[in-house]
Amino acid sequence: MALTLLLLVPLVAAIVLLAMPAAASSDRLIALGAACVTAVLGVVVVWGAHSVDVPWIRSLGIRWHFSVDGLSAALVLLTSLLVVGVVLHALAGPTPSGGSRSTYLGAIMLVETGALATFLARDAILFFIAFEVVLIPMWLLIRRFGDDHVPDETRADAAGRFVLFTVFGSTLMLIGILLLVAHQGTSDLEALARMHGAGLAHSLQVAIAAILLTGLAVKVPLWPLHTWLPSAHTIAPTAGSVLLAAVLLKMGTYGIVRVAVAAVPDGVIALSPVLAALGAVGTIWGGLACLVERDLKRLIAYSSVAHMGFIGIALASGSHTGLQAALFANIAHGIVAALLFFLVGDLKEQWGSADLSTPRVALRDRAPRFGVAFLFGLAAALGLPGLISFWGEFLSLYAAWSPAEGVNVGVLRGTVVVGAVGLALAAAYALRVARILWAGEGAPEMPVGATTASDVVVDEAGVRWGVILTLVIVMVVLGVAPHLLLTISEMDAAALLTGVTR
Repeated sequence: MALTLLLLVPLVAAIVLLAMPAAASSDRLIALGAACVTAVLGVVVVWGAHSVDVPWIRSLGIRWHFSVDGLSAALVLLTSLLVVGVVLHALAGPTPSGGSRSTYLGAIMLVETGALATFLARDAILFFIAFEVVLIPMWLLIRRFGDDHVPDETRADAAGRFVLFTVFGSTLMLIGILLLVAHQGTSDLEALARMHGAGLAHSLQVAIAAILLTGLAVKVPLWPLHTWLPSAHTIAPTAGSVLLAAVLLKMGTYGIVRVAVAAVPDGVIALSPVLAALGAVGTIWGGLACLVERDLKRLIAYSSVAHMGFIGIALASGSHTGLQAALFANIAHGIVAALLFFLVGDLKEQWGSADLSTPRVALRDRAPRFGVAFLFGLAAALGLPGLISFWGEFLSLYAAWSPAEGVNVGVLRGTVVVGAVGLALAAAYALRVARILWAGEGAPEMPVGATTASDVVVDEAGVRWGVILTLVIVMVVLGVAPHLLLTISEMDAAALLTGVTR
């Protein structure tokens, strides 16, 4: 019942909010109440390892099968708890222009429904359907509630590019799933994991893995299929950027683990050099783009491409350590990206732009809480030891240096070298942003108390500061005690690689 309610509560809330008239005032209570109840249910479901498995479409053998395990538990918690922060943050400020507040909140709740269903689905067809649920509400957030400082054509282009790329990826993913189901005779993801590719010719495994990996690489996204991401992040409102980075990108990585690695392991191993190479190039490409990018939201989007590259390298290693590293880095990026997009969204809301070329007075002087939180986010983004991102990136490179049997050692070790260069670039662009925003480099000297349009900023406070402070605390806690997260997935990660489900 708890698992069913976990999916039902945000779905019903989304429907009610989307159907509400614009003048209704109860949307705040409905959205916040549904988000909080869903978060509590998420904790209950993860704690009790709940499951539901009943027939759905009997003629096709598709079951209404949802369950939580070590691979999905952290993602369920991240999604359900983060949406509470997103709703609180949204209610504490003005609603982006383009529609009513109830529509805005309804789209957020519908994204949460699709994401949770994706992480909990244990039927391949059900997984695909849940994956697609998030498409329309995210398009709505970008198209209708996107940055009103840009022309309508720019919003339409960003939203259209998001849809075209993701639908292309979805089509490939569906083809791969149908091929897998047709040859294995079941769409049950647990049964497919137990089969572990048995009965499939090596060439067929490689073909299915190639289709699945290409489709899901669009969702991650991995270089060079990432070009839809910067524009989507730049145009999306704060809630859209946070959900896109912290939740939607995680669905692509999770899909690679749950479907491709589990069901066609030999095919993934055969393609691991390509996967590792794309990931390595992504770390360099994203880092170089961040060094010259002027728009702060776009910069963080490119940094996401770099961070996802490390996950690609980890998955290519084919080892237990690599899988653990990918799962950990997935959560780490979600938390760090959410923090940075919350902060950038608040600054853009006050300044009207996120252009780094505009001289601004130092945050350390005018908004110290803003400045300190930014330093934590930037330090985590560059992989500073003691913060959450360090472990995902370090373990990714460690796993690639000693990959599983059958993986091309030479290629994987080459990507370790490239990845290390990517870490150096991350330090360079993080320090560049810190110099401009925190230290105020390039800002004109001004008397104490003087203000201009470019430096008027109100420091973080109230509910929004509470959301940001919580994310900073989580970054530090999991950076100091990574075992809290690693132990959640340890046994299920080992079981997935051997085909022996728990």
